[in-house]
Amino acid sequence: MTGRLYVCATPIGNLEDVSLRLLRVLAEVDVIAAEDTRRTRKLLTHHDIRARLVSYHQANEHKQTAPLVERIRAGDRVAIVTDGGMPGISDPGYRLITACIEQNLPVEVLPGPSSVLSALVLSGLPTARFCFEGFLPKPAGEKLTRLKALAADDRTLIFFESPARVGATLEAMLKVFGDRKMALVRELTKVHEEVARGTITELIAALDADVLGEIVLVVGGSTRDPDDIRNAIDFAKSLLGDGVTTKSRAAAGASAAYSVPRRVIYEGLLEKDSDPDH
Repeated sequence: MTGRLYVCATPIGNLEDVSLRLLRVLAEVDVIAAEDTRRTRKLLTHHDIRARLVSYHQANEHKQTAPLVERIRAGDRVAIVTDGGMPGISDPGYRLITACIEQNLPVEVLPGPSSVLSALVLSGLPTARFCFEGFLPKPAGEKLTRLKALAADDRTLIFFESPARVGATLEAMLKVFGDRKMALVRELTKVHEEVARGTITELIAALDADVLGEIVLVVGGSTRDPDDIRNAIDFAKSLLGDGVTTKSRAAAGASAAYSVPRRVIYEGLLEKDSDPDH
């Protein structure tokens, strides 16, 4: 008899955000693979569920995946949960899910709470098309590179960020994106849930130095034509050819003409200098 993997979305804060199906499955499975067994035990206790737990997190998933797959092959029903939300979305789970799929073992998803979708809806920004980027790279240079790759994207952009880095991330977004509309959503579904809406500049000014909790950033997509950045850089290059003496001044002139952040144009000029085709 073949078992089954149940991928279970669990509450991101409020323990009452569960479905009847989730409670039934958690009570019936043979074992629950949990990112943090203490947090999962709290959820189970709240709903009077007794179940066997095994630890499954980022540090041990490479060792724990194969034994769990073998259990499923042998007929066990295994549920995977994280500290909150859907497993595999910036949380452990992808490795186990793909291992089961590769071996043709049944995988069933139990939908539920999502900080990504909740923050998007609360932001007041367009919801028809959006892009979830998870956590940005920690090194400043890599973060800027990733943001620049998204600068022309006209979809609403969603990011996770830590309290310690959120200030620097907002500053980087301002440099690359310009002063777009955005929302900072904190502690979703918890007692201290907070939503701050405004421009990036306004949220930087209002940011509490001691901000705490889990943060989702929702940023409006680009309203520029995708070719504007390239055209602005080409315009700045032409200004240099017409006698403007520094790249900084050329970038400032092109920024005023195309409403593209000066820093993006300036760094584009530097990249062109290093490109053998230019």
